[in-house]
Amino acid sequence: MGFYGIFFLLLLLASVYYLYSSKKRRQLEFIQSYRFYSTIGKKIQEKYPHLRNEDVTLVLSALKDYFYICNKAKRRMVSMPSQVVDVAWHEFILFTRPYQTFCDKALGRFLHHTPTEAMRTRTLAQDGIKRAWRLACAKDNISANAPIHLPLLFAIDAKLGIKDGFIYSLNCKDESSPLYGDGYCAGHIGCASGCAGDSGATSSSGGFFDSFGGDSSDCGGGCGGD
Repeated sequence: MGFYGIFFLLLLLASVYYLYSSKKRRQLEFIQSYRFYSTIGKKIQEKYPHLRNEDVTLVLSALKDYFYICNKAKRRMVSMPSQVVDVAWHEFILFTRPYQTFCDKALGRFLHHTPTEAMRTRTLAQDGIKRAWRLACAKDNISANAPIHLPLLFAIDAKLGIKDGFIYSLNCKDESSPLYGDGYCAGHIGCASGCAGDSGATSSSGGFFDSFGGDSSDCGGGCGGD
């Protein structure tokens, strides 16, 4: 292949990449600016009467976070780690046509709903939760392997006092924590190959998305996918 052939091939690849990047950017901007029906908020408050209007706003913001990370995960499974956000998602789906339109514009595909899913044990995370954790941490600019606080999707059930929610703590070994001995140890999710107990990890940033490869992850429920 001559010089001009290589030049036009590179130009073609650059154009394809630009179009793809522009499309992804528009999708993410659409998610962030989307306005949910007020009825969804009312349904959330029917389920959890103690929530104030500002709490419902936070729930809907977390739902946007979930759709955001589903976009980032492409077609790989992403577990829903929050009960209250799952309620919001379910209510949104009941608006069938708007939800279909939203999915087309935000994801380029229909995102099916399945129930929420937590870690299998306090220290054992399955692939869907790991993916949700790492992408949620990336969105909130948190180190997935050494977090200093929880991303919203993992913090919201505890923050809003959701009685049937999934409660995560950063360090299950911290006896001074009000969550000591309760809930799930979020610090273990970011570990590349198992943890002895601390929130820290030894994996390098190059392995940040190591578990994202392939679509063969076993997702027993609580995942957004086809």
